[in-house]
Amino acid sequence: MFSKIIPTIVACSGLLASATQTFSNTGTLSGWDAQTIEDKGSIQEVTNVVYKGSTALKMTQIYDPSWSGRFHSEKATTGVYKLGDQGFYGFAFRLQDDWQFSPAQSYNLGQFIADFTDTGCDDWMPSSMVWIVGDQLYTRLKYGTICEQQIRTFSNVATVTAGEWHRVTIQASWQSDNTGFYKVWFDGNKVVEVYNVPTMINNARPFDYHVGIYANGWHDDGGMKGTQDTRQIWFDQISVGTTFADADPDQW
Repeated sequence: MFSKIIPTIVACSGLLASATQTFSNTGTLSGWDAQTIEDKGSIQEVTNVVYKGSTALKMTQIYDPSWSGRFHSEKATTGVYKLGDQGFYGFAFRLQDDWQFSPAQSYNLGQFIADFTDTGCDDWMPSSMVWIVGDQLYTRLKYGTICEQQIRTFSNVATVTAGEWHRVTIQASWQSDNTGFYKVWFDGNKVVEVYNVPTMINNARPFDYHVGIYANGWHDDGGMKGTQDTRQIWFDQISVGTTFADADPDQW
């Protein structure tokens, strides 16, 4: 009997040893490098709505027509990748039960971003992002140079349901030439998979990983669409790692 069990244990130990979770957060206010909360936004650690464990982060933004800035309520971990790196990134999210999907407007869930203020061509520039428009999930790649940015958008890759937890997992090889790849899983199903493509701009500075609600549509569209001026999204099991299991919220 032991002759059968021991090899299995050794094999599993080898798999665990090869996995490296470089960042993880179980829905707590602590453990982050930075945060951005603008105007009437807020971030709370809660225990009544969670994906796993005992806590989650409740991110809120409230539309303010007198506010001319942006609408972030995000937590961030810094320096998660640079040009030439490869990794997995994931989070679980839940829209409020009565989330108003129509009329469609963009709400960002996660983004990779770096400070390019010194270049004279941009300030804080987001690269890949994950967002919703209506009830559809979107994501994108940005490549080229900081002064000549190119964007490839993947639209309507999955349908999002209000009041239910969803999982997003990304795998990327961050290359500025045609050797990169980009994959996205939604609730464990692969919805984006492209190879031999540029996946980031040609610059070696590190990018940060932001998760939370960013009501970018309110800013970019010049106002709020619809009648729901308070938007709430819960986040849990946010991570970065070297394997799918490191970043899939269902597996750690």
